[in-house]
Amino acid sequence: MDLKEKLESSFMAFENKIDVDTPVHALRNEAFKIFETAGFPSKKDEAWKYTSLNSVLKQDYSLFPKQENAIEFRDVKSYFIHEIDAYKIVFIDGKYSSHLSQTTHDGIDVCLMSSALNKPKYRLVIENYFNKVAGKDGLTSLNTAFSSEGAYIHIPKNKLVNKPIQILHFSTGSEEAVMLQPRNLIVVGENSHVQIIERHQSLTDNPVLTNSVTEIFANKRAIVDYYKLQNDNENASLIDSTSVNQKQESHVSVHTFSFGGKLTRNNLNFYQNGERIDSTLNGITIIGKKQHVDHNTLVHHIEPNCESHQDYKGIFNDNSTGVFNGKVLVDKEAQKTNAFQSNNNILLSDKATINSKPQLEIFADDVKCSHGCTIGQLDESAMFYLRSRGIPEKEAKALLMYAFSNNVLDSVKIPEVKTRINKIIAEKLGVNLGFDL
Repeated sequence: MDLKEKLESSFMAFENKIDVDTPVHALRNEAFKIFETAGFPSKKDEAWKYTSLNSVLKQDYSLFPKQENAIEFRDVKSYFIHEIDAYKIVFIDGKYSSHLSQTTHDGIDVCLMSSALNKPKYRLVIENYFNKVAGKDGLTSLNTAFSSEGAYIHIPKNKLVNKPIQILHFSTGSEEAVMLQPRNLIVVGENSHVQIIERHQSLTDNPVLTNSVTEIFANKRAIVDYYKLQNDNENASLIDSTSVNQKQESHVSVHTFSFGGKLTRNNLNFYQNGERIDSTLNGITIIGKKQHVDHNTLVHHIEPNCESHQDYKGIFNDNSTGVFNGKVLVDKEAQKTNAFQSNNNILLSDKATINSKPQLEIFADDVKCSHGCTIGQLDESAMFYLRSRGIPEKEAKALLMYAFSNNVLDSVKIPEVKTRINKIIAEKLGVNLGFDL
């Protein structure tokens, strides 16, 4: 039985465990029909031309882990941004861990998707926002069909959340192979501001496939800073689909840092539904061995006087493969749009590969839009300059690569996150950069 057949046979059993009176019952059934028709994407699909899931899908995944493994904070402390006080929503093998979490209902809701789906007081928000901006492709629909747990964050209007929110998903290896499908819903009210850090982490070398879907709604003048840290074990694969709906004068930034994992696919879609909106999509990828990271982005400019900025940097070593497929779509009504897109890559090995496809589709005539892509190697003249100053070759390469990615780090607004990313970059480059991180 292949994975698709296993999912189809498991859906009825899953439905029997879920309250049919939840507001998303009908959505689940409709979504599963879409998955049955579409199935898993293949390289025949244009958006997946350079990314194959064959090696990932051949595992015999457990869909509903049976054994609950308790873990202590000391065992996973290093995966938290523990230098800061933060709200925490922690899941172990897809199940909520109360003793590792710190949630709140004090003026804001930082809690569980399962609570929001089953309690009447959340019904209005669920009916207005759940599955309203997520895609209707096979993988996203599969997540919708099996959606039961994840993070639910609702920030009412005029709230400045006083500390960041961390969302962490741990897999313990209690099963030989496991598939997880977390679902996050984040609704930020008018004039409110929130910072969110998300991480998926396997604690063993057992294969893990995570099919994660996140919906973000930023209402008028809302500010959302979202940080994704992807530095998982080599047998963990992540398909991360995030969709953002922005209203008038809102500012949303999503930073994606991809360093680990076997296969990582990031689908990041922004929809600008209002004027004077600002969208930022930044990313740093540093991988080696046979790792594969695919960034697929869309910014849809629907109304006039808006901006978007995309800056993705990639460093690829050994037999690793990178993909960047970025699209900016400007509607006819979206005059005075200012859109920038850049994808710059360094190949450290003759066997490393990058497939880059920046795209602009512009139907307005009064816009300022640009895109660019570079693929190259380290600058030999810069290397010679550093070596001539007595800097060893390994450290010289590291300094150049750090400088290459540094402008993305400059836009990180949480100092502790920036420090953590700096340390991970130093570890990936295998050097001590010699200055304060």
